[in-house]
Amino acid sequence: MSDEKKYLTVTALTRYIKRKFTADPYMRRVYLTGEISNFRLRPKHQYFSLKDENAVIDVVMFASDFSKVKFRPEEGMKVIVSGRVDVYEGSGKYQFYVETMEPEGIGALYQALKELQQKLSAEGLFSAPKKPINRFPKRIAVITSRSGAVIQDIRTTIRRRYPIAQVVLFPAVVQGAQAADTLVARLKEVNARGDFDTIIIGRGGGSIEDLWPFNEEKVARAIFDSKIPVISSVGHETDTTIADLVADVRAATPTAAAELATSVLSDDLAMIDQLRYRLVKSMRNRIEYLKQRFEKCRNSYIFMQPERLYEGYLQKLDRMQNELIGLTQNKISQGKNRLTVANKVLYGRIMPDRISLLQSELKQDRRQLESAGISRLKNSENRFIKAKNALDMLSPLRVMGRGFTYVTQEDHVIKSVNELSVGEEIKLHLQDGYANASIIETEKE
Repeated sequence: MSDEKKYLTVTALTRYIKRKFTADPYMRRVYLTGEISNFRLRPKHQYFSLKDENAVIDVVMFASDFSKVKFRPEEGMKVIVSGRVDVYEGSGKYQFYVETMEPEGIGALYQALKELQQKLSAEGLFSAPKKPINRFPKRIAVITSRSGAVIQDIRTTIRRRYPIAQVVLFPAVVQGAQAADTLVARLKEVNARGDFDTIIIGRGGGSIEDLWPFNEEKVARAIFDSKIPVISSVGHETDTTIADLVADVRAATPTAAAELATSVLSDDLAMIDQLRYRLVKSMRNRIEYLKQRFEKCRNSYIFMQPERLYEGYLQKLDRMQNELIGLTQNKISQGKNRLTVANKVLYGRIMPDRISLLQSELKQDRRQLESAGISRLKNSENRFIKAKNALDMLSPLRVMGRGFTYVTQEDHVIKSVNELSVGEEIKLHLQDGYANASIIETEKE
């Protein structure tokens, strides 16, 4: 029996190999380090190689993944990448499909940066409402290096755009281990003073290590806690730090930061002049319109002949008065007629019985009144007799009737012998008259 050999096509072999790569779980996520080779920036997808001392592998990075790279790859740069291994059927070559790429040696920094971004984002530091920038600041605090070009660019731009604003430099260390603490201290110092309208914090471009102080958590929280609006201008336009995300406004360059912090004074003055002109014109038009209305009102018949304003009302009032009088008279006449009819009915049917009843009640009331009058008269007589007897008991005449008298001298009642002298004339008052007497002798008991 002869051996039968089964020959595969190139396509079938390539697909088999591709399936092996696809099914192998170790090929789905691979982390490599190497040196970029044959790199040429293309409009969309990127094709280059990664190599080390002994091997080279072809690399493909699609545009969606390459757009997330935060640096510009260059020939010979050492990088760390992650992705998957697969076979391209058209050429039968295996390739490495890169999903993420970072410069070698700073991968830990990127990882720490992403973790801090996720933490602060979850706390709401990035999405919190931003404080508005004052368009007409009086004082601007700039936190940056004393010797860098940042402060010069900001001063030059503000002097050109808004020269009335005062720029105060708060020198700080912007690179190195002590930079974060210096930046936090300066931010607190500016807020403690409280006499600034805007804060600009930033530095020039550099590597991720150079910009790292602006990715520190303490700096981010100090910017977030600032009561004064903060404009962040760190690095170049492609560099984005956590300070940029937390700040109220991010500027791509120091010049842009100065432009965001101020308006153009000449434009503002021109706008004020334009608004003044529009306001004056509007007021003039308004005054002219009111003058026309005033003249129209003044020439109206209401003011020229004000009595005409009430003519219609007077006629209407007269008509209504006449109607009211007529209606009232008709109403009175109808009432009189009804009263006459009612009287006839009342007197014809009810009044005789009513009169008889009232006469009976009148007789009964008269008897009761007479009885009450007699009783009241007797009670009054009894009370009078009692009062008379009581008064009679108290009467001086009744007392004198029992032999008592009283003495007067010139209409003055004598109450003591001390008032009399021998030989004086006195008058003795008795019950039925009086007698004159002369004092012969006095004796006091």
